[in-house]
Amino acid sequence: MLAKRIIPCLDVKDGRVVKGVSFVNLRDAGDPVDNAIFYDEQGADELVFLDITASHEKRKIILDVVEKTANDVFMPLTVGGGIKTLDDIRDLLNSGCDKVSLNTTAVHDPYFISRAAERFGSQCIVIAIDAKRVADNMSDATGEKWFDDSSLKDVCLKLPAKGLTWAISTHGGRKMKLIDAVQWAKKMEELGAGEILLTSMDKDGTKDGYDIELTRAISEAVSIPVIASGGAGNLDHLYEGLVLGKADAVLAASIFHYREYTIKEAKEYLKSKGVPVRL
Repeated sequence: MLAKRIIPCLDVKDGRVVKGVSFVNLRDAGDPVDNAIFYDEQGADELVFLDITASHEKRKIILDVVEKTANDVFMPLTVGGGIKTLDDIRDLLNSGCDKVSLNTTAVHDPYFISRAAERFGSQCIVIAIDAKRVADNMSDATGEKWFDDSSLKDVCLKLPAKGLTWAISTHGGRKMKLIDAVQWAKKMEELGAGEILLTSMDKDGTKDGYDIELTRAISEAVSIPVIASGGAGNLDHLYEGLVLGKADAVLAASIFHYREYTIKEAKEYLKSKGVPVRL
């Protein structure tokens, strides 16, 4: 059995690490390069940088952060946020990251994933899915019409939803889309994505644990690796995400940033519970 991965996540805003609850109320959590070096020394399996205020003008900031990080750490690095073109992906990969994470651009143009995978390889294309449980009064507030392509109709949600269902959001959680998260994950795998970074918007920053039903539903629907994200508050939550949620990796921020637990403690705990990890 493949070892399960422990992945710290660094939300980067204007070159600083920040942390909030449900994508808001952000507070400073240090220098990204210093954080990366710390996690590398601790034995983290990978690291994720999410540039939460990415724009064309500020792209150079994250490129500098990636380059400095790649010079000092040797674990795989994934970067997401504001990636709109193949050139953006090329620039990030050339700066030293191993994978890129895509969300909004994939929703606007699903076939961008195919072009990116063909150009750079599926192994470095991660689809970020920010999912929220569907309520009967949920609507696509933008009024935009999505996916005229008949081959994409199966990913569109029809309300009222039947049973437990999740919609996805874009633009850093600011816009909801009536797209079925499970069907979207399957479509992204079909189009060439190599991994899913799955965040529960309902759980993000709450420290109440991952959305296990969401994580399990998507893990069972795809054959590519799934990273569980959103809600980790203790070591039991990591175990639940991997075992009950059937994720291949768990991502956490606060519990590691604020030194509530170390990566080593997390791995030793998981190993004691029979979960294969790399020590």
